[in-house]
Amino acid sequence: MTKRNGSSRRRGVGSITSYTTKAGTRWRYQLWVPVDWADPDGGLRQVGKGGFTSATDADDALDDAKAKLRARQSFIKNVATVADYADAWIDARPLERSTTNAYKRIVKNHLRPYRIGKTAVDKVTASMIASHYAGLRRTGRRDAKGRGEGLSENSVSKVHALLSSLLDSAVEDGLMPVNVARRRGVVNAPTGRTIRAGKPEVHAWTGAQLRSFLQWSAHTGDVLHPLWTLAAGTGARRSELLALQWRDVDLAAGQVTIRRALDTGAPTGTTKTTKTGSVRTVDVDAETMRVVKAWRRELAAVTLDLTRPTAFVFPNVQTGGARSPNEVSRRWRTRIKNARAELGENSLPAIRLHDVRHTHASILLSAGVPVHAVAKRLGHATPTVTLNTYAHVLEGAQRDAADKFAAAVNGG
Repeated sequence: MTKRNGSSRRRGVGSITSYTTKAGTRWRYQLWVPVDWADPDGGLRQVGKGGFTSATDADDALDDAKAKLRARQSFIKNVATVADYADAWIDARPLERSTTNAYKRIVKNHLRPYRIGKTAVDKVTASMIASHYAGLRRTGRRDAKGRGEGLSENSVSKVHALLSSLLDSAVEDGLMPVNVARRRGVVNAPTGRTIRAGKPEVHAWTGAQLRSFLQWSAHTGDVLHPLWTLAAGTGARRSELLALQWRDVDLAAGQVTIRRALDTGAPTGTTKTTKTGSVRTVDVDAETMRVVKAWRRELAAVTLDLTRPTAFVFPNVQTGGARSPNEVSRRWRTRIKNARAELGENSLPAIRLHDVRHTHASILLSAGVPVHAVAKRLGHATPTVTLNTYAHVLEGAQRDAADKFAAAVNGG
């Protein structure tokens, strides 16, 4: 056996060794590399390859391996595919249940079935990611209603966010030298501008349309009329309203404090923090609070247990537990169908329950309420979110602003 080059146990040091086989002399190289790239001083291990017919070939392969070492590329055999690595990555993180479920849906629908999901993590390239996103934009939808249609920029952005994050971890694990998903010039990931441009138009009622529906709802004796009224008066999300407890409602001060939301990915009644993780207190108008007070009296007439501090404000009256969010949305759709039949389809456009939140914000912004105040009521992380979501409302207020400026300057 013949050895060439150094063989001392130091990172980056390699050796060439000859050995005898029935077919003749063969050569192999060996190289010391870190056991764990996250802890380069934590120990070394040898990697290598044999079967070369000449020392020159083995020496060239050793040079390639050293270049790979300098680039921090992986020497691990059987590197996990992107989809399998994503599953392990998600399971290892302390995420909200709803976030975990959303990530797993992305892996199931938009990574695993495709070439990129079946590719080993260390073999993923920026051009492969760019090609994948282009395909998602063309035919990426996998839901029953829109299967085969293109994904929106917002949906592609969610795929990109997950892929970028898990490849960050792959770099830390020593599986790849750099995160190729972050090579903007090649990947062509969605930008804030393209996401905003691709978002569907926000649908909202006018103040008159909202009033018309609430009056109809009250007249018909709708048991969920208090819920629709508080949704309109606060702009709160469906899951936040259904997680409200009576201790969160200050009837005297006319305020509602939103501390939690129902976890739609967990058993009914399970709560979590709000979408932004913050707590907010919303002032409520007198008419809305009057409806809430009347609702509390109705519940008390059934049983005082339904009005205890920790009881849900909008419970399943039979069990005292939380209502199902999906059931509430189904009831909303039925109410809208019936209201339009009576009031006229042209006078009352069909909107989703979530669009009542948009209605609340649009009415306030059109009335000149400052954006930061609206953002606080809605629980947006920053006023920028409000500005981006309701830019069309603010554009409509430009003429009013110009007229007010002229009146102030000219004394009109």
